Amino acid sequence: MLRDFSTGVRLLGQGFGLVFRSPKLLLIGAVPALLTTVLLIGGLVGLAVYVDDIAAWITPFADDWSATTRSVVRFAAGFGVIGAFVAVGLLLFTAITLIVGGPFYEHIAETIEDEHLGGVPEAERASWLRSAAVGARDAVLLVGIAILCAIPLFAAGFIPVVGQTVVPVVAVCVNATLLGIELTAIPFTRRGLNLTVRRQVLRRRRAVTLGFAVPVYLLCLVPLAALVVLPAAMAGGTVLAHRLLHDRIR
Repeated sequence: MLRDFSTGVRLLGQGFGLVFRSPKLLLIGAVPALLTTVLLIGGLVGLAVYVDDIAAWITPFADDWSATTRSVVRFAAGFGVIGAFVAVGLLLFTAITLIVGGPFYEHIAETIEDEHLGGVPEAERASWLRSAAVGARDAVLLVGIAILCAIPLFAAGFIPVVGQTVVPVVAVCVNATLLGIELTAIPFTRRGLNLTVRRQVLRRRRAVTLGFAVPVYLLCLVPLAALVVLPAAMAGGTVLAHRLLHDRIR
């Protein structure tokens, strides 16, 4: 498992190497990411302004508790709300960026596969509108899954010790897995393979997927890092998908 995890990390490193050797690809991938970053940061700032009111609204049962206990519970609630927003927001960030910048990221994926991985003879050509529609549908499904997972994780966050240790690790793994599914979308779509197939293929090599996606997820938490990370992650996700699909048909 550790070997597979390290393989995933190396694939991300390979993605960085590919885009750094071609600054044009890095710039192409950074443009749509910049637009979406502005939207995400704006949403996070707005949430931070009202997080105390939101924490009080979702914990009315604490109104009559002592001031110290009430403050601790509402701090945990506010922390959980921001954590859930970041988790879902990163998925939305990737989804919106891929939809808005579809032609940009398709160019990156096609360049990587055609110039470095031997090409895709059976590649399908789809219009930007069709690709955007498919991407939006898949994004809705994945964000829905993220929200369903975030609810029990949010509740578990109130459990002493476990909520501050185990829950964040599980949350990172869950959201990184969903992020990995999004970042490998274009190579699968080029081959006419849908979301169900993509999830099945990635699930078979879960440790490799996590090794690739967990660093991407954590790096994207750094403000503005996504401008560099996302183009590299798209390149690395293309390499990951190409390798897993090649292993699948052997």
